Amino acid sequence: MGGRQAPGPGCWVGIDLGTTFSAVARADEFGRATVLPNRDGERTTPSVVFFDGEQPLVGTMARRSVATSPLDAVRFVKRAMGDPSWRFETSRGTGYGPEEISALILKRLKEDAERALAREVTDAVITVPAYFDDAARRATIAAGTIAGLIVRRVVNEPTAAALAAGPTGDWAGSLVVYDLGGGTFDVTALRVGPGAVHVLATAGDRNLGGFDFDNALMHLLDERFRAAGGPSLLADDTTEVDLRERAELVKHTLTSVDQAVAHLTADGFTRSVTVTRDDFEHLTSALLSRTRDTTEQVVEEAGLTWPAVDRLVLAGGSTRMPMVRRMLTEISGRAPDTTANPDEVVALGAARMAHLLEQAERPPESAPRGRSSRLRSMARFGLRQRERSEKSEDSEEPTAGSTSIRLAVHDVTSHGLGEIVFKRDTDILVNRVIIPRNTPIPAEETAVCYTRYEQQSDLDVSITEGDDTDPAHVRVLGKEVLSVGPYPKGAPFEVTLAYDANQIIFVRVRDLTTGELVGTFEIEHVLNPNAERVAASTERIRAIAPL
Repeated sequence: MGGRQAPGPGCWVGIDLGTTFSAVARADEFGRATVLPNRDGERTTPSVVFFDGEQPLVGTMARRSVATSPLDAVRFVKRAMGDPSWRFETSRGTGYGPEEISALILKRLKEDAERALAREVTDAVITVPAYFDDAARRATIAAGTIAGLIVRRVVNEPTAAALAAGPTGDWAGSLVVYDLGGGTFDVTALRVGPGAVHVLATAGDRNLGGFDFDNALMHLLDERFRAAGGPSLLADDTTEVDLRERAELVKHTLTSVDQAVAHLTADGFTRSVTVTRDDFEHLTSALLSRTRDTTEQVVEEAGLTWPAVDRLVLAGGSTRMPMVRRMLTEISGRAPDTTANPDEVVALGAARMAHLLEQAERPPESAPRGRSSRLRSMARFGLRQRERSEKSEDSEEPTAGSTSIRLAVHDVTSHGLGEIVFKRDTDILVNRVIIPRNTPIPAEETAVCYTRYEQQSDLDVSITEGDDTDPAHVRVLGKEVLSVGPYPKGAPFEVTLAYDANQIIFVRVRDLTTGELVGTFEIEHVLNPNAERVAASTERIRAIAPL
């Protein structure tokens, strides 16, 4: 999924598939990106799906319907991407996985873009949180495929923001992108130069965002409402939905004034509850501190100091909170750059990336296309990491005749990649990281393992994602049992792991005794939507027209 395919006949767009709001943008022939309005005339679309029976509504109409029937609505599905246990059932018992719900949102975005452009949209770059793991990235690619899109790339949201806010003309310098969205948080440090963007370090939390600040405020409002004699607003689905709306309104109001009033009602009991900005900031100080710690960690891991950071770019609507901007000013010694719209900057960067990829795919005399993702990815084996960082197969460079700037984008891994092995001459299992976090991608590294027993005929390869040496604190992505030997104890085997440009994982095992290749495979663990499931979902969603 997500590999190189023949270009579609229509437009290429960039899509910010957000937790709370999504947006789609298109770059013109000069690389200038514009957010496209949806059918309601809005520049962003709520990432909400409401089922009226079996008919899905998407966007503002869906959001407005949540209060009337909260059990028929899906919100914040992005947090479930890559989770095979997550299912949503309509009132009539029809089940949807997170990729299918996301596909309905993407299909609506695709249709709205086609209305705005008066052309078919076939190809897309979709953004994901930098800290999304392999399963969530694959689920995002699957969602795009199900929606009828050719997914050219999944690009990290902070990288997209940097593409939109950073590389103009001959400007060169370092950027830190602080991306606090509705449901996820990322920080990325980048170095921008004429013709290239290099990601230096990235970190984040896929379960930290404006949603969590809203939750804290909801509990405060509920506590004060109960203290005034009312019932709990969190005990009922309908009143909880209304409470969330009130909390969001209070949060937005406190962005510009020092206090806000929430009018709350339940079981005939009504009270007006006042919340000050100080109340809210004290309540959520621990959440803000988590983002501060991550930001300082990324600057350090990037080998930068704050005086060496030229621009501090904001992405995500939650960065409008005054305490966020104040905290960033305190730790960096400079005010964040507020020239870009934080709700749109990620979509604009995705559109720029789509434009660059489209130019690369449509040269004046194009070579034959259509190699599969698997063959293309396997061809990367043998490239050394330094060669890939200097000029990778997927460098986003337009052709010489392009009217746009030439630009190569070099990202990094957001998670370590390794394997579970026995500590030599012991029975202790450890996670050995082979590709560390923040390694430039595409990436390929090798390590050697050895047989443990005399006459060993099988090799158990367990590939992991995570940076801890303790196997209990990493995720096992997939396991393969390969037939070898029989070999004596201590026979060496080389394990090669690789990330492609989408941070999809590939594995190769070579017998160092004979020099022969034992096995080459793509990780297909239980969290990944397989081809059969994607094909079935594509047929199913094709017949649905989200309103």
